[in-house]
Amino acid sequence: MNGLKTIMLMMLLTLLLVFGGAALAGRSGMTIALIIAFGMNFISYFFSDKIVLKMYRAQEVTEAEAPVLYRIVRRLAQKAGMPMPKVYIIPDMSPNAFATGRSPQHAAVAATEGIMQLLTEEELSGVMAHELTHVMHRDILIGTVAATIAGAISYLAQMAQWAMIFGGGRRDDNDGGSPVASLVMMIVAPIAAMLIQMAISRSREYSADEGGARLNGNPLALANALRKLAKGSQMIPMHATPATSHMMIVNPFRGGGIVNLFSTHPPIEERISRLEAMRRGE
Repeated sequence: MNGLKTIMLMMLLTLLLVFGGAALAGRSGMTIALIIAFGMNFISYFFSDKIVLKMYRAQEVTEAEAPVLYRIVRRLAQKAGMPMPKVYIIPDMSPNAFATGRSPQHAAVAATEGIMQLLTEEELSGVMAHELTHVMHRDILIGTVAATIAGAISYLAQMAQWAMIFGGGRRDDNDGGSPVASLVMMIVAPIAAMLIQMAISRSREYSADEGGARLNGNPLALANALRKLAKGSQMIPMHATPATSHMMIVNPFRGGGIVNLFSTHPPIEERISRLEAMRRGE
């Protein structure tokens, strides 16, 4: 069900991008929007992993340099029947972790110095199992593409705003969309794109929690890790970018209340509750 939901949401996000192009410039705008989507997705497919690792100054480590983390990742990868991913350490005391790479053959997992100090080995194993499940499900690619399309929609909304300002809302029906469509593109489309992207991200997080718990063999290890990470990330927020926050195992930003309604991550309490239910066999 999560897989089908993700496919439907991705289709909806793409259609929203096409609508945005049509609102700006009619049929030619639709074509331009599709070209933008394919171009940005091509770049994301091949280079997003390198970009995000460099962004966080992640350093690749060997087994001699990080024996515990490396041993955990190797054991889980062997258990999952997937190639050994590259292992990185991020010089940041905020406790967090993420996986990146377009496929299991081109994967990498990264953990901050903070998470290495905060969690026990069993809890860290639960986190890495979660991240490797993301890799197996190709969630990194899905999330990156969703974020890219949502960003393109926001860019088109800004273009629509400038077009309304300098064009005065006057359009030729043969050459472009109507002023009403442009207004919708400016206001509704970016919000809708953000909500769809968040829905995709939350769906994949639940799936990775479940799959990771099964891979590691101990749902409570991940549940306990999430409790610690939720508190730790609030005490020491990570210097992250909104475009990559969906990749982290917990929301890297400090927030609460209404801010959590617009988070790319499901509520920690709900994630923990589901993991505890798995442990009880419910």
